[in-house]
Amino acid sequence: MTEALKKWIAPKDFYKKVFLISVPLALQQLLNSAMGIADSMMVSWIGQVTAVGTAAQIENLMMTVGFGVASGAGIFMSQFFGKQDLKSEKKAFGLGVILSLINALVWMAASVFFGRQLMRFYIPDPTVIESALQYLMIAMISYLPGALITMFSFAYRCIQKTHVPMLIGLVSMAVNIVLNYCLIFGHFGFPQMGVQGAALATLIAQTTGLMIHIVYAYKSKQSFIGTPREMFALSSDFVQPILRRAYPLVLNELFFGFGNTLYIRAFGRLGTEAMDAYYVGNQISNMFFFIVQGLNSANGAILGASLGQGDLELAKRQGNWFVALAVVLSAVSSLLILGFAHPMVDLFGLQNANVIQEAVLIVRIFSIRISLRMFNVLVFSALRAGGDSKFLAFLDAGIMWIVGLPLAFILVEGLHFTSIALVFLIIQVEQLVRMVIGLKRYFKGAWLIDLTQEVKTA
Repeated sequence: MTEALKKWIAPKDFYKKVFLISVPLALQQLLNSAMGIADSMMVSWIGQVTAVGTAAQIENLMMTVGFGVASGAGIFMSQFFGKQDLKSEKKAFGLGVILSLINALVWMAASVFFGRQLMRFYIPDPTVIESALQYLMIAMISYLPGALITMFSFAYRCIQKTHVPMLIGLVSMAVNIVLNYCLIFGHFGFPQMGVQGAALATLIAQTTGLMIHIVYAYKSKQSFIGTPREMFALSSDFVQPILRRAYPLVLNELFFGFGNTLYIRAFGRLGTEAMDAYYVGNQISNMFFFIVQGLNSANGAILGASLGQGDLELAKRQGNWFVALAVVLSAVSSLLILGFAHPMVDLFGLQNANVIQEAVLIVRIFSIRISLRMFNVLVFSALRAGGDSKFLAFLDAGIMWIVGLPLAFILVEGLHFTSIALVFLIIQVEQLVRMVIGLKRYFKGAWLIDLTQEVKTA
């Protein structure tokens, strides 16, 4: 084996560690996607795919910002864990909980006071808007448990116990699917509630998941859990350095999430049939994103621990090993998506032949998107682990607003494209631009920083 090749091949214990961290998280992502598909399939049987998908945009925004909050706290939790500073790890988790609750309450208030205006922003159809509001007014309550579950999941990722959120997610998924079946259609003596039943099932499932998280964390005495004083007695010397690194991540996720909703607005101009095709294709493709998510999580946890230990050279070598893994996994992901595109679309029981064709094409285009996204999330997790959050924000949300969104609106509003699949294909240029710029930054090593030196932990 040549020296050049050895740079990319890791020792066996590295692959074992990646496997142990990534597989539970990948399975959790797969379960979440399967739950989303089950939801979409059931609401498609009552003709409400677009209504639920539109209402879910608010939750997507909340969860996207929540991801930024959890990431901001998580980069410090990972490094404190690597350093074995458990006192500071508890405080970082407590700060994440506080910020997660604030985030959820903001989006709940937006749903209460501006729900109709928000739905009208995405789609003009009044019938769809009314159904979307019925879903939203119940589903918004689930933002609170959902935000806290995200923080718990990140905490377990940071301490490399990723099997815990996977198992709890399995319970939540089972509750959600069973209640969806009962409450949407009125089986086993339950009332037939339609889209409201789907929202109520989500709320009950999320609340169940949160209760299990809290009880298990305290019963098993997880390192990030402590007394209220240990978690929430926070000094400004502790909080300020974390917020300084975290706020670009939160702003990035906010602008990225809002950018995603603008894509929905652009696609919505193509009509309800186009939106049905997009929502179905997107749900199916998310199911295959579990490979990307698993690699991303392992990368962030392993690099964060190495950086927290001050071993920057090891972190750099590990970064190269992850790039080689990404090459292999991107090929596997693409082949899986191409192979399962048509059979998965058929499960939704769509009646319109044009919608079916467009949905299949969108799923196949996602094979390109996920290959590019594999490298991009690898870069993101490394930059996040090392606190290079400002460049990450430019790379993630900045490229979307500079390249992707203008292109989408030019195609739809300016050039009057009518095929959502063709529009979706062309805007993948955004992912390509992001990958080229991101990998250059990645190999430059600007993210190789021990953040624990910035925080006063005493």
